[in-house]
Amino acid sequence: MELKATSLGKRLAQHPYDRVEILSAGVKVSGDRHEYLLPFNQLLAINCKRGLVWGELEFVLPDNKVVRLHGTEWSDTQRFYHHLQALWQQWSDEMSEVAAGVLQAELTRIAAQTGEEKWLRRKEVEGVQQRIRDAFSALPLPLSRLEEFDNCRDLWRQCQAWLTNIDAARLAHNQSYTEKMLEKYADFFASVESAPLNPSQARAVVNGETSLLVLAGAGSGKTSVLVARAGWLMARGEALPEQILLLAFGRKAAQEMDERIRERLHTEEISARTFHALALHIIQQGSKKAPKVSELENDAEARHALLIDAWREQCQQKKAQAKGWRLWLEEELEWELPEGDFWQDDRLARRLAGRLDRWLGLMRMHGGSQAEMIADADEAVRDGFQKRVKLMAPLLKAWKAALKAEGAVDFSGLIHQAINVLEKGRFISPWKHILVDEFQDISPQRAALLAALRRQNSGTSLFAVGDDWQAIYRFSGAELLLTTSFAHHFGEGDNCALDTTYRFNQRIGEIANRFVQQNPHQLAKPLNSLTPGDKKAVTLLAQNMLEALLDKLSGFVKPHERVLVLARYHHLRPAELDKAATRWPKLPLEFMTIHASKGQQADYVIIVGLQEGREGFPAPARESVMEQALLPQPEDFPDAEERRLLYVALTRARHRVWLLYDKEAPSCFVDELHQLGVPMARKP
Repeated sequence: MELKATSLGKRLAQHPYDRVEILSAGVKVSGDRHEYLLPFNQLLAINCKRGLVWGELEFVLPDNKVVRLHGTEWSDTQRFYHHLQALWQQWSDEMSEVAAGVLQAELTRIAAQTGEEKWLRRKEVEGVQQRIRDAFSALPLPLSRLEEFDNCRDLWRQCQAWLTNIDAARLAHNQSYTEKMLEKYADFFASVESAPLNPSQARAVVNGETSLLVLAGAGSGKTSVLVARAGWLMARGEALPEQILLLAFGRKAAQEMDERIRERLHTEEISARTFHALALHIIQQGSKKAPKVSELENDAEARHALLIDAWREQCQQKKAQAKGWRLWLEEELEWELPEGDFWQDDRLARRLAGRLDRWLGLMRMHGGSQAEMIADADEAVRDGFQKRVKLMAPLLKAWKAALKAEGAVDFSGLIHQAINVLEKGRFISPWKHILVDEFQDISPQRAALLAALRRQNSGTSLFAVGDDWQAIYRFSGAELLLTTSFAHHFGEGDNCALDTTYRFNQRIGEIANRFVQQNPHQLAKPLNSLTPGDKKAVTLLAQNMLEALLDKLSGFVKPHERVLVLARYHHLRPAELDKAATRWPKLPLEFMTIHASKGQQADYVIIVGLQEGREGFPAPARESVMEQALLPQPEDFPDAEERRLLYVALTRARHRVWLLYDKEAPSCFVDELHQLGVPMARKP
C-alpha cells in the first residue's frame, strides 16, 4: 500500500518526501532525490495531522528525529494511517512477547544468582549490569516503548532497578537474606556458643562477602564469632571442615581456639594454625620435605648469646667496626658507653641484646638482599641505614651460619619459602574460607602469604577479625594500614562491627572510646556495654597514692577477683609490689607490661607511670635508623600507637581503673583524660 502527495500539495509543500510505501516490517518514505527506510523497530510513534488543506504523516524516531510527509489528500491520509497503525501495532504486540521473553530470561538468571538464601557478593553483581545492557541491545523494540506493553512493563522496571542503583539493590537483597538467615538459624545462633550470639555477632557470621573485616572491640566476643563462623559454614554446607583455614598469631591463641572449636562444634577436623605452622605445612606438602624450625626461635637467651658473641668478635677484630658501633650507640641512641673496650661490658651487652635481636628480625622479615633493603629504604634515611646494615652484616652472617649448622630455618625464612612454593604452583590451596584472628597485628610478610593463598583460588573468602584500636605491635612489623585500608589491600568487600562489649562497664567504654578516637585515622565504631558503671569507674590518682590504694583494695576485693598493675616497661614495676606478699597477702595482685596484658582481663586495673620523660608514657619516639627503614611508616598523628596502648590498658578492667600519674611531670595524656571527664582524686 502506498500514499502519495497530490501534485499541488507536492508543489506547495516543497518537501524532500512526497510518498510513503508500507513494507513487510517498516515503511519507505521517498521523494525525487531522497529515500528513507524506517524499520518498525526504530519507530517510536506515528502521528496523523490535518493541515489547512492537506494531511500530514509524522514518523517519530529515536534522538528526537522526526520524518514528515506533507501534501497528501486528507481522506487518503486517514485510511493509510489507520491501516499502517494496525500493522505496526500488530507487529509491536508480537515483538513485545519476544522482548518480554528476553527480559524474563535475564531476570530469571539474576534470580538464580541472587536467590533468597544466598548472600550477593559485590563481585557477583559486577557483570549483572553489563548483561542487562546486552539483553537490551538484543530487544526487537526501542527501549522507550517497553512501558507501553503490559507484558513488558514490570520486567523492564525490574531490570532498570539493577541499572540505576545496583548497590542499593544488592544491599536490600543482603539485608533481606540476613534477616531470613537469623530467623531460620535462630537455634544455631542461640546454642553455638555458651551464650547466645547478639545481633551484631550473628550478622557478622552470616555476611558472605569475599573480603570481610569484622571490627571487634575489646571484650566484644571475637572468638565466639570466629567459632560460630566456622560452624555456620559447615551447617550451611558452604564448606567442608578441610576447606576452612583458621589462623592465629600465637601458639597459645591457636591452642585456645582449637579447644573452643572442639567444645562448641564437636569436631577435631578443624584446627587453628599459626602463620608459621601454615607455612611449614605448605612447604612440606609442596616439597615433600619438612624444614626444621631453628631451636633458636624459641630460645631468646640462646639467640641473644649468639648475637652478642658475634658483635663482640666483630668489635674486637675490626677497629673501624668498633668505632661505627660506638657512634651508633652514643650518637643515635644516646647511650653512655664505657671507655676502651666497651663491647666487653656485660651490662651494655644485656641492654643491646634485645635491640640486636629485633634489628636482625626486621632484616630477615624483609627477606631481600642487603642491596635490596637499602634500595627500599626511604631516601631520607638511606645513607644512615646503609652504614647500619654494614655493621649488622656480620651478625646476619653469624645467624645464617647457625641456621645452616643446625640444618634449620627461622620463622621469616619459613614464610618466604612458603610464598615461593605457592607462587611456583607446587602447592594448591584446598581452602575456600580463611578466618584470621587479631588481624590488626598482621605484617606485610604475612599479608603476602594470604595473598599468595588467595591467588590459588580467586573465590577464597577472607574473614578477618581484629581491632585497629588495639594495634600495638608496629615494633615487630605489624602494619596498621593493612587493617584501616583493608579493601585497598585485600579487595573490595565489606566491614562490620561488633557493637557490644561483655567486659567493661559503659563508663570505662565511654572514656576509652573517646580517648582512642581523638585520632581521626582510627576506624569509627560503636561499642556499648551492658552495665552502666559510675563516674569513678575511671579515676586519675597521684602515683604516691599506690600504697594507700592497695590498702583500700585489700579491704573489699574478693579472693576470686583479679587486680592487675600495668606499666609501660618491665623496669617500671612499682617498688611497693615487693612487699605485696606480706603486706596484702590475700590481695590477688599481678604485675605485667601493657603489651603483655593484651588479651587479658581483670576486675580492677591500676595503670602506673603516666609521666613525661625518657621513661614516660607516652614513650618518646626513639627509633633507630634500622626501625625507620624496615618498619611500616609511622602515622602522622602524635603518639598514635601510645594512645592505643593506653586504650588497651584501660579496657583490661571490668569494674574500675586507676591511672597513677606524676604530679611534678604528668603525662600529656593526664590533662586530656581530665578534659574528657575523668575525675582527679586526692586519695583512693
